[in-house]
Amino acid sequence: MAICYQATPVKPVVLRPTPTFKPVNSFRCNLSLPSKTLELSISEPEPVFSSVKTFAPATVANLGPGFDFLGCAVDGLGDSVSLSVDSSVHPGQISISHISGDPCSKLSRNPLYNCAGIAAIEVMKMLGIRSVGLSLSLHKGLPLGSGLGSSAASAAAAAVAVNEIFGGKLGSEELVLAGLKSEEKVSGYHADNVGPAIMGGFVLIRNYEPLDLKKLTFPGDKELYFVLVTPEFEAPTKKMRAALPLEIAMAHHVWNCSQAGALVASVLEGDLVGLGKALSGDKIVEPRRAPLIPGMEAVKKAAIEAGAFGCTISGAGPTAVAVIDCEERGEKIGEKMVEAFWNEGNLKAVAFVTRLDRVGARLVDSNPR
Repeated sequence: MAICYQATPVKPVVLRPTPTFKPVNSFRCNLSLPSKTLELSISEPEPVFSSVKTFAPATVANLGPGFDFLGCAVDGLGDSVSLSVDSSVHPGQISISHISGDPCSKLSRNPLYNCAGIAAIEVMKMLGIRSVGLSLSLHKGLPLGSGLGSSAASAAAAAVAVNEIFGGKLGSEELVLAGLKSEEKVSGYHADNVGPAIMGGFVLIRNYEPLDLKKLTFPGDKELYFVLVTPEFEAPTKKMRAALPLEIAMAHHVWNCSQAGALVASVLEGDLVGLGKALSGDKIVEPRRAPLIPGMEAVKKAAIEAGAFGCTISGAGPTAVAVIDCEERGEKIGEKMVEAFWNEGNLKAVAFVTRLDRVGARLVDSNPR
């Protein structure tokens, strides 16, 4: 449900860097890959579909103490990509034909400067596509700068779309690498959004060089609800990362490590009380970012007082995320959080109660050739 509130009334993997081009709306794949690149298919695959449609979910990164190495996917919110074989597009090129959704006017149709385009190009490179032209249409279901993995959702949906149209040759880690190329240009080289966007569920990034991902299985018989409250306030990831400390105290390091370990254990055990407690326990990142989001500290307090097991900033913000075991209670918690954003931050906000997305980016429709 949605709730609104207003006043009353009122490496070892190495991929070739993308060269600089004059702005265009299509891109031709460079197939001269470095010697250390992924050893994938030697022959170019044929498309198995004439068109596909994919969906990638929103994500909650960091989860409190897990800065840049923990994240999860949430159900119901996300971006969609429609991709088709297009004879009017030069072979080996991809064109972004259309962008729709709320923030579409801010997005470039040049695939070199579009999250979906960058990820699609990387998958085409991995597959060695040179004989087929593709046309991509992006629908944004997530607002920009929301802290819900908007750029990662676009990248994940596009990467999966290109992979699926050619028969699904690549695995999830290769697709995450393609998405990381996009994230690197937009908000930094971090996989805690694009990892769960592609893989679903909770994901732990054990290492970046080489990339090493671990999916954490939350028990299927346990109920877990996320209360996502997004105010009308944009918090660009680069700006929010710039607010982070360059040095931290050893005591805070030890504390955050212990809370991250507790969070992982709670996920695997399905311990929602422990999960919420660990989620709320960040002493390094949240204290620097919360003051930059009007009303955030009051929102967290309101969520806990209303019965949430825990609350923190989703990703770089401004969305606040709380966890609970009951949808009805989640709706009431969301109302209190929305009120707090208005009363303490003078910001309108919308609450959404949803579950864990266990699947990740997926094919939702296809047309055979």
